[in-house]
Amino acid sequence: MQAAEPVKIERHDLRTREHHTNTGVRPVSVYREHAHGLYVAREFVAHPRIRHWQAHLLPDLGVVVCRYDFHGPREHDYYLDIATVTREGEVWSVHDHYLDLLVHDGIAAEIVDTDELLAAHRAGYVSAETCMDAVTAAHTVLSGLARARYDLHAWLATRGVTLEWQPDPVPA
Repeated sequence: MQAAEPVKIERHDLRTREHHTNTGVRPVSVYREHAHGLYVAREFVAHPRIRHWQAHLLPDLGVVVCRYDFHGPREHDYYLDIATVTREGEVWSVHDHYLDLLVHDGIAAEIVDTDELLAAHRAGYVSAETCMDAVTAAHTVLSGLARARYDLHAWLATRGVTLEWQPDPVPA
């Protein structure tokens, strides 16, 4: 049985250019606000698998769309966090709802971490309503991706969203 973890809450402080996570505070190289949310890019220092991270926080869709630059072969094209994204002044907050989608662009997508959501619900970290909202949101995204033949950008276009990415940095 999966051990329960408290809800992960991340903060992005645009003023200080810092990403606050459950594992520490890290400098951010790029914050760029756009019509649909916030773009973030930062290095992953001393991480065994990941070199660089880019993400778009999309409050209206209830997702954070992540793109990782791995040290080795690409494990997936996009990683979507089901989350509540809010903003207060210069600080954006992400309340993770445990469920994630791995997108292999144009091929497939899968929901992961259902066990984490259920363990958190059993432990009282998330209400039944939040649990159901997360499941509904994840399945809505997965169904949309399936209709778009697992093309993330085609699905986002049906929602009126266009995202821009930086090229993956060249390894040192």
